[in-house]
Amino acid sequence: MVSGLAQAVAVCLQLPAVRQVRAGWRMLRILAHILAGLWIAAVRLPRLPAAHQSALVQAWALAFLRHAGITLAVRGQPPVAGPVLLVANHLSWLDIPVLHAARHCRFVSKSDIKDWPLIGGLATAAGTLYIERSSRRDALRVVHLMRDALQAGEVLAVFPEGTTGDGRILLPFHANLLQAAISADAPVQPVGLHFVDRASGQTSHAPSYIGEETLIGSIWRTLSAPPLLAVVHYGAPERADHRDRRAWSQHLHAAVDGLRQG
Repeated sequence: MVSGLAQAVAVCLQLPAVRQVRAGWRMLRILAHILAGLWIAAVRLPRLPAAHQSALVQAWALAFLRHAGITLAVRGQPPVAGPVLLVANHLSWLDIPVLHAARHCRFVSKSDIKDWPLIGGLATAAGTLYIERSSRRDALRVVHLMRDALQAGEVLAVFPEGTTGDGRILLPFHANLLQAAISADAPVQPVGLHFVDRASGQTSHAPSYIGEETLIGSIWRTLSAPPLLAVVHYGAPERADHRDRRAWSQHLHAAVDGLRQG
């Protein structure tokens, strides 16, 4: 935490005053929005039917992006209903709220997110399934939970790279979680994510979160950036068609790679 604060301070000192003020204002608005989200998760969500819960989470995510200075652009057709498994590239801590803003879904995420201050509570309230990536037994448990959720008609989402990339090269996909879609005979829909500087139209790497970088440093750099466009590009849903999960994973990797650059 100390190193993250130091990194954020170092970035801040290099910025013009107007960008420092803008980033600070965005940060305050986001913190207030997260606190409001925790209240909603504790008080309102449990009282609502599933469809209304999804709409409320999506509205909250859209407002979160606005507070961060980010506009959403959706290309292609989001799933109208489940069952469907979304597979997307992974760039940033922003990817989950971006996908929630485009179409609410239940994520499969690494287990340590559950313990993140504030964010963990929101992720859990949104129905996240947590996986201990280093445990093969836990992966099998989560595959069974995913299969059951798909058979119940839900929309799930995974990041098969298993970690965030730099946005320049798509990392190899882990195929294990695709077994849930095969077992449930559910379609998988590839999704490409990328961020664009709204003024220049050029790809922006400001929201990236990779390597030894701290979460706080990445958040501050993102909030300090000029207004961004988050692009969510949905491809066509497809079924396994007798492919095993490895062959299907390779095909989906090529699909997502094309969508994220389109």
